[in-house]
Amino acid sequence: MLARWSRALSCVKRVSSFEKGQDSLTFLFRDYASVAAAVEPNAKSDTDKTKVNLNKMFWSKPRSLALAADSPYRIHDPQYEGVKRFMLKLMLFYSKQSQFIRSANAIYSRVLYQVDRPAIYDVFSLEETFKTTYSLLVLHMWLCLRRLRKEGKEGVELGQYLYEIYNHDLELRVSKAGVNLLLSKWMKELERIFYGNVVAYDAAIGKQDDLQNVIWRNVFLDDDTSKPSGDVLLSVQALTRYVRREESSLSLTESTCSGKFKVTVTPVCVDKESIISGNFMFTSLEDAETVC
Repeated sequence: MLARWSRALSCVKRVSSFEKGQDSLTFLFRDYASVAAAVEPNAKSDTDKTKVNLNKMFWSKPRSLALAADSPYRIHDPQYEGVKRFMLKLMLFYSKQSQFIRSANAIYSRVLYQVDRPAIYDVFSLEETFKTTYSLLVLHMWLCLRRLRKEGKEGVELGQYLYEIYNHDLELRVSKAGVNLLLSKWMKELERIFYGNVVAYDAAIGKQDDLQNVIWRNVFLDDDTSKPSGDVLLSVQALTRYVRREESSLSLTESTCSGKFKVTVTPVCVDKESIISGNFMFTSLEDAETVC
């Protein structure tokens, strides 16, 4: 994995600066974290992070992540009648492709809600850097794509739309870091890292020690340290329990009422259509003391 990060960084080492308006910023790509300094200049320090008892977290049984019918976070596919519906049909608003795009956007919004908020960094004692955010994006994308694959051909197709939305967002994030001249090469390296991580998570999910080692390498490791220890080890173990429980919880979050792929949500099948419609949320980490 470190070799892959090195190859990715080699694509941008020749980029010494870029101009935006009349300002010129210099980026020194000594390592991945230096890019993050441009993306997140106000990253939290270790002393600002909330200290939680990780030993007590993520031991409870998995449960469905579906949102309740009256949840303010639910997303409803718009349903129109009369002339407006007729016109929207002509514009293919209700086509399968349009429904896939809306569903993929909804699912990705759940990923961003978890990854882009400070809580996940505070709980697991992670620096809010570009590398860490990317690693968490990949991890949560894997959780969603793994769940969608269980829906067969159409789930895989929806997963492809989800990946395209993720890829577009990632390109914007990399561009924001100032990598413009060699953006395509940088994106290709990140794509290789993405698929390498996905394969590693798939292979390790059934084995406790293997999953912990993979999470350590992909999310935490930023030097030549061979094994985690102390507080870092507690964080790695807690994130491993979190990932395993979220994966099981997503399995309990059903997709359809009758086995046929659907996108439109109805009150009768709130839980069963939550995956496809994006009406689920990862376990909240905002109030860490209540997570068990």
